[in-house]
Amino acid sequence: MREYIDNFGQILNVKKVAALYSILYNAVWQNRKKMSKNRVDVIVIGAGPAGVSAAVTLARAGKEVLLVDRSDNAGDKNVFGGCIYAKQTAEIFPSFWETAPVERSVTENRIYMLTDYDSTMFAHRYSSKGSYKAFTVLRSRWDRWCVEQAKKEGVYFAPKTLVKELLIDNGKILGIKTQYENFYSDIIIAADGVNSLIAKQAGLRKNFKDSDVTLNVKEVIKIPRERLEDRFNLDENDGCACKIIGGPLKNMFAMGFLYTNSDSISIGLGVSLDELKKHNLKPYELLDELKEHPSISPLIKDGEVLEYSAHMIPEGRYDSIPKVYDNRIMLAGDAAGFVDNLHFEGTNLAMLSGKLAAETAVFAIDKGDFSASTLSLYYKKLKDSIILKDLKTHNNTIPFLKHNINTITSLYPELACEFFDMLHSADEIPKRTKYRKFLSKVIKSGGIQKSLPLGMFALEKCLKK
Repeated sequence: MREYIDNFGQILNVKKVAALYSILYNAVWQNRKKMSKNRVDVIVIGAGPAGVSAAVTLARAGKEVLLVDRSDNAGDKNVFGGCIYAKQTAEIFPSFWETAPVERSVTENRIYMLTDYDSTMFAHRYSSKGSYKAFTVLRSRWDRWCVEQAKKEGVYFAPKTLVKELLIDNGKILGIKTQYENFYSDIIIAADGVNSLIAKQAGLRKNFKDSDVTLNVKEVIKIPRERLEDRFNLDENDGCACKIIGGPLKNMFAMGFLYTNSDSISIGLGVSLDELKKHNLKPYELLDELKEHPSISPLIKDGEVLEYSAHMIPEGRYDSIPKVYDNRIMLAGDAAGFVDNLHFEGTNLAMLSGKLAAETAVFAIDKGDFSASTLSLYYKKLKDSIILKDLKTHNNTIPFLKHNINTITSLYPELACEFFDMLHSADEIPKRTKYRKFLSKVIKSGGIQKSLPLGMFALEKCLKK
């Protein structure tokens, strides 16, 4: 009986594999006749912002490109805070906001400084009339839309395709090996994320250190549209992006975020792996504490949690960037460490790096030379772009912030809350007495002494080339 069951299970597995292969074949290789022996000009691994950007740029240049992704659908395994920037996105998808599944146009940015119970909030609001800066999106919808646009441009898309390894012969990269079959190309663009196995196999990088990686956890909470707009004082289709420091995240290198979607809120936090180990923390417990803070809980009150996700991202230090090109291969997006955590920028850098890698690939294909010498053009393009310029500017900022994290996430929020509490209170104590008492506390706590060096250091580092 057991033998029968085992054999029956094997038959089912065979049928399942055959069915999956049939789906892949019909969905991806409809134009197989155009391909010669599974060969294309470029294989792009990873259908996130960097990969899609690269694939679209290549297809528009008339190159045959295969875009592979391990997920059933693009975006299933992709996680980020919730905001894309209009400029870099429009360079790939002009006027995308007219047809793409964007949630809201960001018209207000807030910074929350939390103590254990109180908060000080700074906000900047601007008009989006005729000029968009950023949009909130949900990756599952957004990434699928991007892939559909890529397919319309002629990109071959292979979902459910796991790249097991590079095909290498005598040190020469020839293509990729998947669970289905092998595919060949002159150039590989690896946009397969922070844990890029391809980058490691190619010898371009090792694992990032714990100090160079943050773990982001996030929930999407459903809230009726009108209630959401009332709570954040938003007009229809306008959105809000929030950064959160202090509170349950005090005294550690961590920051919270909150984004308003059409009828939901994306809320989460990012914390470096070394901080998690140092304090023996569980990120989902930190998120629960953040959600329960008196200044945050009213914003998500009576909401329904739709999804929970977690994802690692590189911290984005210039000194941590690996070699991003070699013979017949380039790295883009998170695989190359292109994240500006200081400004919560990742998708824009990913899309730009994918575009620059694709432009380099087009040049190499037209030249018929796929050597590291030719592909070094990619690095030159990166140096001339905001990617390496900004990461170099902020290279020493993150270590400095970590060194002064108690001041930034604990002392400053406490002083800010006390100052505004003093400013807005009316009682029998003279204002002069209050001012002196507050100033005395600032001096004793080292607030002024610490503020000036912090400001001067940040300014000097930003201006230093």
